[in-house]
Amino acid sequence: MTESTAPRPKALIVLSSARVLPLSEPADHPGIPTGFFLVELAAVMAEFEKDYDFVLATPDGRPPQLDVNGLALNFHGGGNIGLATARTTMQTGVERFGPEKLREKNPDLLKRRESELALAYRLLGRIPVSEPLPKTDAEAISVRGDVVAGFEASPRREYLSIQQLIERHRDPASDFSLADLAFVHMPGGHAPMVDFNDSPWMGELLHTLREVDVPISLICHAPIALTSACYRVDGDGKVTTDPDHAFKGARITTVPKYGERAMLGFQYPKVPGERTRLTYYVDVALKQAGYDVHLTLNPSAPKVIWDADHSLLTGNGPQAADEQAARLAEIVRGRSHKSPSITR
Repeated sequence: MTESTAPRPKALIVLSSARVLPLSEPADHPGIPTGFFLVELAAVMAEFEKDYDFVLATPDGRPPQLDVNGLALNFHGGGNIGLATARTTMQTGVERFGPEKLREKNPDLLKRRESELALAYRLLGRIPVSEPLPKTDAEAISVRGDVVAGFEASPRREYLSIQQLIERHRDPASDFSLADLAFVHMPGGHAPMVDFNDSPWMGELLHTLREVDVPISLICHAPIALTSACYRVDGDGKVTTDPDHAFKGARITTVPKYGERAMLGFQYPKVPGERTRLTYYVDVALKQAGYDVHLTLNPSAPKVIWDADHSLLTGNGPQAADEQAARLAEIVRGRSHKSPSITR
């Protein structure tokens, strides 16, 4: 018998290609290096890699940048990220562990990060890694050179722009259709705040995916893409705005303002010696845009929401990555147009 040569199903991965995150304070600050968080992407790609091929895209078609800050070992703690953070903070602070000792004492976190990096080299190709910040985790800085070398040794992969995705979908002569996708996933990190927000082509992508009934998965800062849903772009490139669009009122979750403020006060985005503030907060912007935003009191507690009426799956950060990947797999396997809206 001849082995089947039927094409594998495809899924779309949309990453930010932003390199710099603007700050509102300190005044006249040029912004800090940023990128996407690996764990929020790798959990989903690992779940589907065996049976699916991935189409890669960014808003402008440039390769994405990996945020080195997301490589800190605690971010690989899954649903136990709070405990992992407390443990590694104690080990580096009170116990004064250096990078090598920290890795030795956290083998499970290290193993997961190594597995995710291997996946990224294999599937994402040659992409840049953000420069360290003054408060970047010392252990993450210690492995940055090896990570940069790993990506530089990888072959280049094609990243389509969102406009190209839409144009190929609309082209009768093209063999690409958004309707053929099993799902789309967009990871966070701060980078989506720059180029997912208030974007007409992102809005057109979201609406087209909803209209062809493709599940949309957004995690951490990536739900900011929903601020773009007020836009549509027609075949001539004309942009129209509808404040009462089809996504309005969707039930979602994201990273909370109070979590961001804590990060800005003590963690890697903090500009040493200066009050540090972002230009806006994702949860506030989404509430102002008309979404039903649900947050956790504990910023490290995982939360995932599936709104079937809008084919929309959202998670609140790296702590939710595993649950979101599992939920997305469940949705894809049991896709039904008659399923009631489910949230959790």
